[in-house]
Amino acid sequence: MIGVRPETFSDIIRGETPVLFDFFAECCGPCRVMKPILEELHKNMGGKIRILKVDVDKSPLVSSAYDVTGVPTLILFQKGNILWRRAGVLPAGRLQKIINHFLSQS
Repeated sequence: MIGVRPETFSDIIRGETPVLFDFFAECCGPCRVMKPILEELHKNMGGKIRILKVDVDKSPLVSSAYDVTGVPTLILFQKGNILWRRAGVLPAGRLQKIINHFLSQS
């Protein structure tokens, strides 16, 4: 569309809807384990949250800006703020509890 600019990383993290970023690498075994976990989380959470993946090899500047040194690293943003971050694999139920905690505070 003419006149519509694509959504930038900055636009996404400043939104009202919480966004969970999964910083991953294609060659990472635990990162592959996270894929079905995040799919389950998305199914359970519906439109309450956005879940986006960032390939650290294809987006080194973003990864560096947020000091992502290991993968998978999950970072939850809302209104431009980091609400939570953690490296490693977490089950969908645990992630959902963490996200619901922050949703109840906003």
